[in-house]
Amino acid sequence: MGDKCWSVEIWISVIVIWGGGGGGGGVCFFFFFQAEDGIRDAQESRGLGDVYKRQPIIIAVINKELRDRLSAMNAKIMGANTDPFYNAPVVLIVLANKDTMPTYVYDGSLVMGNLMNAAHAYGISSCWIHRAKEEFESEEGKEILRSLGIEGNYEGIGHCILGYADCEAVSPSPRKDNYVYWAE
Repeated sequence: MGDKCWSVEIWISVIVIWGGGGGGGGVCFFFFFQAEDGIRDAQESRGLGDVYKRQPIIIAVINKELRDRLSAMNAKIMGANTDPFYNAPVVLIVLANKDTMPTYVYDGSLVMGNLMNAAHAYGISSCWIHRAKEEFESEEGKEILRSLGIEGNYEGIGHCILGYADCEAVSPSPRKDNYVYWAE
């Protein structure tokens, strides 16, 4: 790479382990990398400094009682009497601190996309479930965060539900015309 190098830091890793009734169990490893400032002149890494304080956080929910409580809250917000988590055994909740970066929603959305891509790479089904914002704006949601030791002005970005699908994967639809425009 010549005199240029990548300075990459691992800013979060989540290991999700679950066991389950008839559906079995599993282990997932998610590693998220962030380039400190892209390609630059070779030098020792400066480390993350306080960057980690500005990053979104992930709550890995494998406790069934908490998972069911969050599902009920989400269903109430949705105005439905169903499980919005589709019986998925694991829920990863992405939260972003509203006070640290004006791009916190975008940052949290990228984390959600990366979680889903990582799950797919491991053969695990995932789905982005909305209404995390409303859940954690509520007093009950704030109490859950406090009980987990999470402090700060966090906004819920989304829930990434994980599990093994009980059906065949659907083939992707063809891209619509004029989806990508080339500027050559």
